[in-house]
Amino acid sequence: MLSRVANSIYWMNRYIERAENVARFIRVNLNLTLDMPSENGNQWEPLVKITGDRAFFEERNLAYTKEEVVRFLTFDRDYPNSIFSCVAAARENARSIREIISSDMWEHMNNFYLELKDAGSSVFARTDPHRFFENIQMRSLLFASLLDGTMSHGEEWNFAKVGMLIERADKTTRILDVKYFMLLPRADLVNTPYDNIQWMAVLKSASALEMFRRRQYRITPQNVADFLIFDSRFPRSIRHCISNAQVCLHRITGSSSGSAHNDAEKRLGRLVADLEYIDIDEVIEGGLHEYLDGLQTRINLVDDAIGEAFFNLKPLTGTTLAEQ
Repeated sequence: MLSRVANSIYWMNRYIERAENVARFIRVNLNLTLDMPSENGNQWEPLVKITGDRAFFEERNLAYTKEEVVRFLTFDRDYPNSIFSCVAAARENARSIREIISSDMWEHMNNFYLELKDAGSSVFARTDPHRFFENIQMRSLLFASLLDGTMSHGEEWNFAKVGMLIERADKTTRILDVKYFMLLPRADLVNTPYDNIQWMAVLKSASALEMFRRRQYRITPQNVADFLIFDSRFPRSIRHCISNAQVCLHRITGSSSGSAHNDAEKRLGRLVADLEYIDIDEVIEGGLHEYLDGLQTRINLVDDAIGEAFFNLKPLTGTTLAEQ
């Protein structure tokens, strides 16, 4: 397979997964604002923190209001991680590999983009935001279904799944980290009903509340973190995503389980092993924020290694950045 094709299909699915996650975060937060008292801090700032683009937001002198944050995360064409920008980037990648993906996938992607581009979308988002962001989620999930149901499960499909799973794992680390380290405005709210509402919101952000309830009876920070990091059967847990990304990568290279042909497989293999042999008690003892921060760094390094191994992309070094 051409490296250009592999790169396009990998990033097409990362962008679609990113758009869906942003829509889910906004939708959950809309419901959260109805349950939380108005004096309980600014509830829109954490959404920008989850993206990791707080500096970009503040450089533009935007306020942490519902209207500003929703517009920024949804329609801002200058912000590369807005829903519109992600869908536009996914469509451009899809357009460049139309001969590889199915016609159903292309038509769905193109219609998704055109709907968001239409001026009526911003009106829809303001007048009925819950339904608007639900539609974004459904559009994204339908695209994932078309990928599974209309493409042969060969190299191209495996690259698509790796992209989706890497993106999903990254976002799960971010929603957990923001809640645990930043979200509560006052320490005296820990273990109160407000705290429980927010941990429920974290589970809803990962579409995990119902599955969590089947495994756990009490919503506690430790139980929620354990489920979203280590549960091997839940499709949005970090362990599940990373383990399945490793399986897809082995299919691409043809290497057997336990072996590695390149740095991407080595990094992913180490990460899988660590997730299998550490438990939540060790994580809490060492600091959940520190652990999640380390996971985010390692996931980014896996992404860099995939780019270098398969797409002929070299990660930028500090020296290179300084020279530009």
